[in-house]
Amino acid sequence: MRLHRNLCFAVIDGLTQIFNDGQYADKVIQQLLKRDKRWGSRDRGFVAETTYDIVRWKRLYAEIAEVKAPFNRDNLWRMFAVWATLKGIKLPDWKYFESTPTRKIKGRFDELSKIRKFRESIPDWIDAVGVKELGEATWTKEIAMQNEQAQVILRVNTLKTTKEKLQNTLFDLGIETELIKGYPFALKLTERANVFVTDAFKQGLFEVQDASSQLVAEFLDVKPGMKVVDTCAGAGGKTLHMASLMENKGQIVAMDIYESKLKKLKVRAKRNGVHNIDLKVIDSTKPIKKLYDKADRVLIDAPCSGLGVLRRNPDAKWKLEPEFLDRIRGVQQDVLQQYSRMVKPKGKLVYATCSVLPSENQNQVQAFLKSEAGENFELIKDKNVFAYSSGFDGFYMALMARKA
Repeated sequence: MRLHRNLCFAVIDGLTQIFNDGQYADKVIQQLLKRDKRWGSRDRGFVAETTYDIVRWKRLYAEIAEVKAPFNRDNLWRMFAVWATLKGIKLPDWKYFESTPTRKIKGRFDELSKIRKFRESIPDWIDAVGVKELGEATWTKEIAMQNEQAQVILRVNTLKTTKEKLQNTLFDLGIETELIKGYPFALKLTERANVFVTDAFKQGLFEVQDASSQLVAEFLDVKPGMKVVDTCAGAGGKTLHMASLMENKGQIVAMDIYESKLKKLKVRAKRNGVHNIDLKVIDSTKPIKKLYDKADRVLIDAPCSGLGVLRRNPDAKWKLEPEFLDRIRGVQQDVLQQYSRMVKPKGKLVYATCSVLPSENQNQVQAFLKSEAGENFELIKDKNVFAYSSGFDGFYMALMARKA
């Protein structure tokens, strides 16, 4: 591979914004890819993947390059040189790469790869939490898988097409997909492609949604004609899935504290041909209290650490702090206590997170069931999904029923 100066500069600019300015990697990369209209798909792929790669391995590369945050541009070029050397890419004769110690880089890599926190490039405290909650063996496998690039998974919109028809439509566009056993609405891309520019996407035939995330709506056991509340709907991936499972019949109340996210859901719903969703901003306790004892089904896709989706958001591990984890556990129990009151007798509730930590998952459910608010509920089943065993995102979901 030959390195091109303008593409490398884009990567360095992006890393500056992510590491030093605290910007989100996905937003930075979206902007970077608009920088030069002459870039082809391979150029854009290089910028995106290289930026994500260096973000993912920040701690390891910084240790090898012997640099510390905050990183100036020379530091970032040194980290870039580590990335290129470990990829077997010949460094061009640029001033940024003068006296790069190629043999020393490989030696340091071999040495540091024996230590998990460097090998998997994670902060000490996250490594300690992972070991404490999951044990050495499970955590070692899980965090290794969280450093693998996530696959692109589609969820077919059954309101508009079938899985077979969508597969044929995409094949005609030069995009090959595979079925995934045990995931009835999922198609996996055999090679990465920008599916968002296709007419099939613009017509609402599919959404991009990880296979593990697709399990949640099914877990809730929604049926056409029901009244369903999605309490932390966000931009609505699971809301839209529930709408298709309900065949657009009944009502889904999609709630969130962020109006901006619900506006995105409104756009997505229109594209998907979904018209049984009511949007409600949680700006006080009033919208919640109005729904007490009214819902057949309630989904609490709770805010969490996101430690099950680091493959998609590698910069999250550098933004997370121990205090946030302590705080979010309190929020999780609060939303369980409040939002569970929307479930009517004989109704069902799903509590879900994209975390793999028991303290955010089964421990929260057990604490809820032992509380006054939870004494009218019983646990029907729960499911831990680990990335290392499923190949998809780490998730947790618990299905509870309210007693008559």
